[in-house]
Amino acid sequence: MVDSLSNAQARRIALAAQGFLDKPHAAPTMRTLQRTLERTGVLQVDSVNVLQRAHYMPLYSRMGPYDVELLRRAAERRPRRIVEYWAHVQALMPVELWPVMQHRMAAYRAKRGKWGFVVGDDGLEQSLLEEIRERGASTARDLDDGLPREKDNWGWNWSETRKVLDYLYMSGAVAIAGRNTQFEIRYDLPERVLPAEVLARPTPSLEDANRELVRRAARSHGVATVQDLRDYYRMSVADTALAVGALVEEGELLPVQVEGWSRPAYLHRDARLPRRVRARALLSPFDPVVWERARTEALFDFHYRIEIYVPAEKRVHGYYVLPFLLGDRIVARVDLKADRQHDAGAGRLLVRAAYAEPAAPSETAEELALELGRLAGWLGLRSIAVEPRGDLAPALAAVVGSRLG
Repeated sequence: MVDSLSNAQARRIALAAQGFLDKPHAAPTMRTLQRTLERTGVLQVDSVNVLQRAHYMPLYSRMGPYDVELLRRAAERRPRRIVEYWAHVQALMPVELWPVMQHRMAAYRAKRGKWGFVVGDDGLEQSLLEEIRERGASTARDLDDGLPREKDNWGWNWSETRKVLDYLYMSGAVAIAGRNTQFEIRYDLPERVLPAEVLARPTPSLEDANRELVRRAARSHGVATVQDLRDYYRMSVADTALAVGALVEEGELLPVQVEGWSRPAYLHRDARLPRRVRARALLSPFDPVVWERARTEALFDFHYRIEIYVPAEKRVHGYYVLPFLLGDRIVARVDLKADRQHDAGAGRLLVRAAYAEPAAPSETAEELALELGRLAGWLGLRSIAVEPRGDLAPALAAVVGSRLG
């Protein structure tokens, strides 16, 4: 029985659990995508599109270049495999988690009238539900009849329609059928979004639901602390700890001590410990490998903060910075932008800055250039431009220049 792990072992276990042992396919299929989704569990959704939407990137990092229509099919066409819900934060999750999330939905219903964005307007709720029933999948803009918007909160400024729709979504009265080309949510009735057999499943007890979420988080992590497991599906620490205790008792989780970790850790009994990980991937700021920053620092000795909301003059590394994973270490970070308007629409991948980590190997610039070339090809960008910012930029620019030349 394993009772302790080195930090390097924990790191390899974590990357294996996230799918970084799988070899990229020349042409990923729906089966490839499904296998990758089973590793990540959820895909965070975010509106920032400076490079590529957040939910597309983790699949690319693991599968290599793929047709994004695969993900749209999985999320928006029958048989639906995934659906958006507040699973991590806004995220795509497997449809079979819909019954598990019923307790979360009930908690939002219990907060009606108290929750920050909810307005207690029964008439508007019912009229929106009837309108959706008649019209089918609709955006808030489709349904908004000109109701007044608040002007005192720049961060949201939502119409009354949008507020009620958001509550109906959080409480499970409507589901997300997809998004339009402007990335606006299209709301519909759950029975027109979720497979009938999923909706027919009984709601598990709260204890069983919590145990299922922690079980899935543990599989996706491989080895993790209670805090790591709590964060994956945004549960309370108390509920997570109870579920961890039950899974330890059942033998599914094994208590372990990880070198350098101050908190107890838990190893999933099916976790793989590979001798080596040969990854080469750029990680989105919203990738499950790095979204819990304390875990990222403990595993990779990599201090990472997203600086999108930091004023430009105060940013340390850049606006949209992606860690570069090479082997089983994060060896660099790059601030990237898809400059789609460059050169009459041909587009270029713009490297605004490039920084090496202290222990980055000598081949970092070469390997990063290869990965940037692959990424540019996937995004349909014809060239790469490296700006002179960051200690890795000169070497990277030289490699990129020699390849393009």
